[in-house]
Amino acid sequence: MKKVIVLLGPTGVGKTGASLLLAKELDTEIISADSMQIYRGMDIGTAKPTEEERAEVKHHLIDIIEPTESYSAGQYIEAAAGIIKGLHVKGKIPVVVGGTGLYIKAMTRGIFGGPSADLPLRDELVSLEQSAPGSLYSYLFRIDAEAAGNIQKNDLRRIIRALEVCLKSSEKMSLLRKKLTKPLPYIFIKIGLVRERKELYRLIDERVDAMFEAGLLNEAEAILRKHPDRTAMQAIGYKELSMYLKNEIDKDEAIRLIKRNSRRYAKRQLTWFKKEEDIAWHDVTGLYDSREVFLCIKDTIARVCPRIFSSNTTKR
Repeated sequence: MKKVIVLLGPTGVGKTGASLLLAKELDTEIISADSMQIYRGMDIGTAKPTEEERAEVKHHLIDIIEPTESYSAGQYIEAAAGIIKGLHVKGKIPVVVGGTGLYIKAMTRGIFGGPSADLPLRDELVSLEQSAPGSLYSYLFRIDAEAAGNIQKNDLRRIIRALEVCLKSSEKMSLLRKKLTKPLPYIFIKIGLVRERKELYRLIDERVDAMFEAGLLNEAEAILRKHPDRTAMQAIGYKELSMYLKNEIDKDEAIRLIKRNSRRYAKRQLTWFKKEEDIAWHDVTGLYDSREVFLCIKDTIARVCPRIFSSNTTKR
């Protein structure tokens, strides 16, 4: 079976720099597994690879849709599957890089094939919940008690998604979940990066400061002016700055919230990845040079697949 390398980990851990060196070493291309980097114009706030980095190594599934559009994990896996196949045809080993656990799960373990998002239906369900708090959970329990039993009563996002699936497919979500899509038919070499929590949080805070210096506020203002929709509003960085631009909070509070929410997101990512099997974890605490991180993961990959680094690749 053909191989795919997956480099995963929480936001701010150091995936980008190491992945560029890895892709160069293998003379291959990178497939992004980031659910926010797919949106055009949302560059600084999603920490996309720079234009210079993308000129060095070709990246896929970045800047593919507008912030007004929805994009499902099913669409992602369909697009990624075609790219992986094309790279294998060219004799290249794809490198998947990102922190969106659902995308990686869809690729390596499969996901259930639920219907795509229906924004008008979601708006209607939100209105019903606002008029009668708790009604959506009760409704879900009546039509799919098993699905409701796996969702917390205050988890409105998941309740709405379960109802959306039931109403659009005319089938219980609990039954659909048992009809998993198959994982892609490849050997996945999964490498995870992690840092000591205090260090990771410090790096996240520093990156937020760097984003502001790079023009995050101007980018957020432009995005929210052009696309004042729920996608941009929910992305970390843009959501908090939209509150600032509406004079709901001051700038210092917006920065504080972005840092806090980014740290919380990193924690959720790590919790998700703990459920993923066969990850070779690397604690890169204290390593700030991308080449040092790259050499750690290269050694692991070489042990798993001794011939993966051919003699014509660049030397260490």
